[in-house]
Formats: sequence, structure tokens, C-alpha cells
Amino acid sequence: MEADIKGIALRAAHEGGAVLMQYFGKIKAVTHKGEIDLVTEADKEAELTIVSIIKAAYPRHRILAEETGDSGATSSCKWIIDPLDGTTNYAHGYPCFCISIAVELEGEIRYGVIYDPLRKELFTAAKGTGAYLNGSPLRVSSTESLNSSLLCTGFPYDIRHDPESNLGHFSRFLMKAQAIRRDGTAALDLCYTAAGRFDGFWEQKLRPWDVAAGSLIVTEAGGTVSTYGGKPFSVYAPEIVASNGIIHEQMLEVLREQP
Repeated sequence: MEADIKGIALRAAHEGGAVLMQYFGKIKAVTHKGEIDLVTEADKEAELTIVSIIKAAYPRHRILAEETGDSGATSSCKWIIDPLDGTTNYAHGYPCFCISIAVELEGEIRYGVIYDPLRKELFTAAKGTGAYLNGSPLRVSSTESLNSSLLCTGFPYDIRHDPESNLGHFSRFLMKAQAIRRDGTAALDLCYTAAGRFDGFWEQKLRPWDVAAGSLIVTEAGGTVSTYGGKPFSVYAPEIVASNGIIHEQMLEVLREQP
């Protein structure tokens, strides 16, 4: 991955983070994209800031962003952007949110950056070169059993209407893992898995901007990422399982259990 692309991604993440910090705790306008799916003025301004920086440097690159969608450009280089992962947390003043930016080249995620502006934690990864937190190498945990594992998950926005709500998986994991957390930001959940803070993460009905950067960070930190069925993961897949690799098959066994 070109050094200048990395530089642009890092600049965009930091400047987008500055926008989020400017609004945090001061949100006045919250709208709904769905019954419980929120969007704030911070989402929109942060995305505008990030996209403007990228377009100024690479006007022909394709951009897929949560709030403005797909630019439709035909470049083989695509930026996948979530300007605010954890909007519901953010809107309520709950301090768990981040910016996620990934670069896809010819169908492969090659670079990812996730920035938590509150904690000033910058997670990065480039394909084949490892994952880092503020410049220090990341490594997944060495936990060997599901029984001793701290897991994380999330629930889809249509949980009230669709029976495929993750509640069944949640209840089964609850009885087999040491503990489960639900933080409301898939991108940070993946980073925390890469950092060994979580041993595993699973979720369904996520979008490419939720998982593109984080999935690369996990694999570059030595972890494993797949579908629920154990097939190779794609950011366009409807489900994700990420782990330290050691407990991966144990997690898949739980996901295969019938309700």
C-alpha cells in the first residue's frame, strides 16, 4: 500500500475525530434512519471532512461511506468509511465510539485505520505487515478455552421485527463463555479482539464500513476471521466471527447449535 494513501487515511481519521470531539456531549439534532437507527450532525460533518480529504488527494477513487453511500466511481481503489461507529452511544454521551476507514484495492482490503478520539487510540494495519496500536505491535490473546473467554457481540437494528436477532446465539454463548460484553461499536470490538482485550467477537447484519478495517486489524494481529459457517470472510458477508484463532472452532460449534 502506497505510503501517501496511508498518510491520507491517518489524516482523515484524525480530522474526523476532531469533529466528533467538537460535538461530543453537545448534540442537538438527532434523526432516525430506522426505528432505532440514529444519525447525528456529527456523523454527517465527520463524513464530509473525511471524504473531502480523500477526494482532494484522490478525486477518481471510489468511496463507500455510511451516510452518503457509494460514489459509483470505477476506480480499482475503494475507500470504505464509517465516520462514526457507535452513533447511539455517541448521541447519549456514552464514551464508546470511533472512526473506521479501510482501503480496498482490486477487491482486497489492504489498509485499515480505526481511531478512538476519546482515548486517543489509533489502531492500524496494512496487509502483510502486522497490526499496531499507537505504533506498538498488537497481538491477539492466548486464551485456550471458550469457558475462560471474554467475548463481545452486538444486535441488529431490526431486532424487534426479525427472528434472526442474535438472541439465541447470545444466550448459548452466555452459558459457555466466561462473560460477554455488548459495547455497540463493532469496529472497536474487532480492535479489542486484535489487542487481546476480547478473545472473540461475533455479530450479524453488519455493513462493510462496520468491519472492513477491523477485520484486517484482527488478522494482522494473528487472529482468525470467518463466517458463522467457517468460510473465508468477506466484508460484504452478512455475518462475522473473529477470534484469537485458538477458540475459533469452539465459537463456530456454538453458532452451529440449533435453537
